[in-house]
Amino acid sequence: MTMSLDASVGGVLRDWRRRRRFSQLDLAGEAQVSSRHLSFVESGRSSASRELLLRLAEGLEMPLRERNRLLLAGGYAPMHPERPLDSPDMQAARAAVDAVLRGCEPFPAIAVDRLWTLVAANAAAGQLIAGASPSLLEPPVNVLRLSLHPEGLAGRIENLPQWRRHLLHRLKAQAEASGDPTLLELHAELSALPGRGGTPPTPADAIATPLRMRDAHGRTLNLIGTTTVFGAANEVTLSELTLECFYPADEATRAALLAPPARSPSSGGDGESD
Repeated sequence: MTMSLDASVGGVLRDWRRRRRFSQLDLAGEAQVSSRHLSFVESGRSSASRELLLRLAEGLEMPLRERNRLLLAGGYAPMHPERPLDSPDMQAARAAVDAVLRGCEPFPAIAVDRLWTLVAANAAAGQLIAGASPSLLEPPVNVLRLSLHPEGLAGRIENLPQWRRHLLHRLKAQAEASGDPTLLELHAELSALPGRGGTPPTPADAIATPLRMRDAHGRTLNLIGTTTVFGAANEVTLSELTLECFYPADEATRAALLAPPARSPSSGGDGESD
């Protein structure tokens, strides 16, 4: 379901009601308003107060970005600020992100925004993406494209069909829930990439879909992922940030990641580089 082009209050509310599969009566009950008044608001026959719009947005569990959009449609100032993560006001949030990423080491961890653009990564994640095409590593880096593109990590993912299916399913659910056209276009693009071959599923896959891939040193790593979000965020950028951390799914992978990284064949000497 794509996002409606109708930017009126009624258009935004109808779009999100349908997305949440709410009737007017359902939403009226959630927002503690009469269904008659809600009908008048949606049709444009009545205006809505700022407080009512906020209750409606809460009832629909709208993302902060969309709550701002609803307020603007009603003629009100946005409630939730949107700042770059490197702005002075976001120093505490950025420090928290960096602390989580460092805390995952020596296991890989990344932070991505709502469009799956890489925001930050720890050193272990950098080792995993080594060897990908430079064109896929030029900012802004889309981690889903990097993962599934033949010139990215796809050639080293041993359970590519399963991992590809997992990522596409997650992306489709996110695109349908948000109605974001950029995510819908990304899903169409990635769905067209090849994804056959690889190893068959194992019994452990019934517990969680792992990422089985060879690192830059040819070691097979078996990883399971966790997702972390800022649950109490009142700022748009922070509310849309996701931290993806990958942990060993077996002892061999744990041992490989805990071992000091092998020296690159191209490096020489025993001293550390500057």
